[in-house]
Amino acid sequence: MMLMQACSIFRSTPVKTDGPPPVLTRPKPEEKKPEEKQPEVKGAPFNVPAFAKEVKRSSYNVAIFAPMYLDSVFAASLDIPGRTMPRYVLPGLEFYEGAQLALDTLERQGVQLNVQVYDNKARQADVAALIRNKQLDAIDLIIGAVSTPELKLLSDFAKQKEINFVSATYPNDGGITDNPFMLISNSTLRSHVEAMHDYAQKGFANKNILIIRRGTAFEAGIANHVKNAYEKMNYDKKSRVREVIWNETTTDLQLTQYLLADRPNILIVTALDELGAKTILRKLAAQKATYPMHIFGMPTWDVMKFKEPEFAGLTLYYSSPYYNDKTDIYSKYVIDHFKNVYKSRPSDMAFKGFEQTYYFVKLLTQDGLYFNKDLNKPGNRMFTTYNFQPVYSKDGDQVPAYFENKNIYIIQKGDSVDFKMNSAL
Repeated sequence: MMLMQACSIFRSTPVKTDGPPPVLTRPKPEEKKPEEKQPEVKGAPFNVPAFAKEVKRSSYNVAIFAPMYLDSVFAASLDIPGRTMPRYVLPGLEFYEGAQLALDTLERQGVQLNVQVYDNKARQADVAALIRNKQLDAIDLIIGAVSTPELKLLSDFAKQKEINFVSATYPNDGGITDNPFMLISNSTLRSHVEAMHDYAQKGFANKNILIIRRGTAFEAGIANHVKNAYEKMNYDKKSRVREVIWNETTTDLQLTQYLLADRPNILIVTALDELGAKTILRKLAAQKATYPMHIFGMPTWDVMKFKEPEFAGLTLYYSSPYYNDKTDIYSKYVIDHFKNVYKSRPSDMAFKGFEQTYYFVKLLTQDGLYFNKDLNKPGNRMFTTYNFQPVYSKDGDQVPAYFENKNIYIIQKGDSVDFKMNSAL
């Protein structure tokens, strides 16, 4: 009950349009009935025996994890001064609200579910304790807006129980290298960089490609991802990639030695932080009149604002696994719901909670527990075109380390609206 009370206290009183909102925290999931023995299919998908089984149920047990920090918010009472939810609570709360709408929608379609929602930052929902006390043993699917250390704990549990675990928002594999039951929706940095390199090579006929990085081991690793993508790329028109190690003392003369005036300079800047990115951009902006430039930044650039006068005229791009112009019927459905119920506009986290809950529960009900052989159903598409692909730890491995969404959008930053440059796969 605490979860539902907390959500109602800090949102406007719902406008009743079609009945009360669904109760998301439902009764404890029923214990799994013994499964009928399924015949093994030769050549199991991705060499994972479980993926060859067809296990369907009349109802499914789903666990959703989101960081809502309710212990901190309600440490003293159910009231907060000013009746304003702290900012650090909002991402997890909005993911939950999107998931709630998805589950309500699925129930109206006749889907039978037993759903447990956990605030993974609350003491009573400590992931290690939930696993130790066998409270997750009956679960058929886990969807988690989690990071470390919960990511590893849930991944290990999912692997042991042979159930799918969707890592919904964390753009990292968390060091996991051996779990084909883990699905990473928010693509890793390596995938972003590979997609940028691919777009740079194929999107410009005649180009000068440079990696501009600082002298840290982390940014050297990003540069290596670009160089590895170049080595693996089978494209007869690809241009060589050169590396510029930038620091505070880099002079205009040193920088311009790498730039060409007769063709586009494609600059991949590896700085993830805003201060570092803007420092490098100021140096590049001084050369924009002489050298044509297209500057590709990291996925963190999506929330950065480059409104300073010196950046005017720079063509800037970033990458993202999500792009939602909010004109489709699903987006309008979510927007209308939030307007009517919460008197607010849904955030990106709310859209992600709605989309991923709906998408993966739909797969679960269509194909059963092991929907892994058909993760990218076009007919299930909502806002995002997914392209889940197996990722292997090393060449020659037969079993995937995990599955990852490899569809990356290249987005150009605009003055008020950003623009998608590449088509969905």
